[in-house]
Amino acid sequence: MSNVLARLERVSKSFGERRALRELSLEVRAGEVFGLLGPNGAGKTTAVRILCGLLAPDAGQAVIDGHDVAREPIAARRALGYVPDGAPLYANLSADEHLRLVAALHGLDPAESAREAERLLAGFELVEHRARAVGAYSRGMRQKLAIACALLPRPRLLVLDEPLTGLDAPSTATLKEVLRLWADRGGAVLYTSHLLDVVERVCDRMVVVDGGECIAAGSLDELRAQSGGAGPLEQVFARLTHAEDPVATARRILGQ
Repeated sequence: MSNVLARLERVSKSFGERRALRELSLEVRAGEVFGLLGPNGAGKTTAVRILCGLLAPDAGQAVIDGHDVAREPIAARRALGYVPDGAPLYANLSADEHLRLVAALHGLDPAESAREAERLLAGFELVEHRARAVGAYSRGMRQKLAIACALLPRPRLLVLDEPLTGLDAPSTATLKEVLRLWADRGGAVLYTSHLLDVVERVCDRMVVVDGGECIAAGSLDELRAQSGGAGPLEQVFARLTHAEDPVATARRILGQ
């Protein structure tokens, strides 16, 4: 059996005259954290939304856990935990109510899901806020609850779009460990972020998208080879996307 849990195959998407994706292909395997990288407007969020079944491609195919997302959306989504950028939640519901809603939608055993919810609330330090309406939460608290909701049904694939937004340093460190442990236990993570130092530490493989197309893919060492130089991911990314090297930019700003 293939260990590929998610796949985009030659996916294209346009919005009017603007081409967002051009025959983009990628594979996310069980046991890995996979980074989807690119400058603003590169097509990352469009790719994520197509994979999660929230947007139809003009051409190509999205597959999750062997299920075509367009033809078998329910089966595909059973294997998916998705945290979009901005953590959209119901402002009038509490954390407890969100988690019970997720459990009901996934048909989880009430007693078992209640125990799992307790563990997640404790781990993300939300126990004392569990009965409050989410509209009164800070941005970081909403983000932690959105991640807890995605984890509750224990999906095979986690898709996280800018998951560190609003998180403090301890919560960021915890989430990085959660992602690594999730992959080590056989799950898969598709991770988008502008924080390339974090991506470098947690991701096994990456794809770099620019102008809606894949311009490089592989491990960090493979990306270095494709970029024609060494250095941390930030410098590799700058070379691949033809952006100014961040060190050179800093020196220019400071007049050195």
